[in-house]
Order: sequence, then C-alpha cells, then structure tokens
Amino acid sequence: MLKVEHIGIAVKDFAASIPLFESLLGTSCYKQESVESENVRTAFFKTGDTKIELLESASLDGVIAKFIEKKGEGIHHIAFEVNDIEVEMKRLQATGFILLNEVPKKGADNKLVCFLHPKGTNGVLVELCQEVI
Repeated sequence: MLKVEHIGIAVKDFAASIPLFESLLGTSCYKQESVESENVRTAFFKTGDTKIELLESASLDGVIAKFIEKKGEGIHHIAFEVNDIEVEMKRLQATGFILLNEVPKKGADNKLVCFLHPKGTNGVLVELCQEVI
C-alpha cells in the first residue's frame, strides 16, 4: 500500500453536496463521472495529496442509495493506492481478507479497483486502486 488515495463519501444529492464540499475544502470539484458498473456518479476534489470522492447513486436501488438508506450520508470507503493491484489482491486474499471482486475492475478517475469486505476490516469498506497506464 502506497498511500491513502481517496476517501469516498456517500451523498444523496450532488446539487447540495458539491457546493458544500467546495466551500469546506476551499477548492473546486475537478471531475465528475459515471461508473456504470457500480450504478454511481462520482465527483472528485483534491486537497493536498489526498482526494475526496463524493458518491451519488445513479438509481433508487443502487448500492449508494442502499448504503444511505441503511447508514445515512457519510464516509463510505477509504481507498489505498497500490503499485500492482493483482499482486496486492493475491497477498491480501492469502492472508484471509475477503475480496468483493475476484479480478480488478474499472473504477472512477482512471483506476483499476478492488474492494475488501468490511467484515474483515473492522467494518470499513476498503478499496484498492491502481492508476491505469
């Protein structure tokens, strides 16, 4: 693991949340995109070496909508940058962590991603991410 790459925050509404985080962080949202495979829209902010990713559900039954219904808006996951996601996935799986996907998949912000089940990480959804070259 190289560093915390970003912190994901589940929000109900970009119209309210993007201006709030722009004001809070003192910086503009630099990118918005949709991740079809996850049924989610993302908005990114950079502060120092870390990014904040807002996550808005693209549908009423999406994973972010379900998360917010169950837990409310707030921190959804923490993402760690890795050099080689496949090597890191194998290492973590060999030590007993449960992967939520068996192969890396395309995520937001030009990344390959894999999530670890929160049952094995003290209730925290952990994302591994590697820049696509």
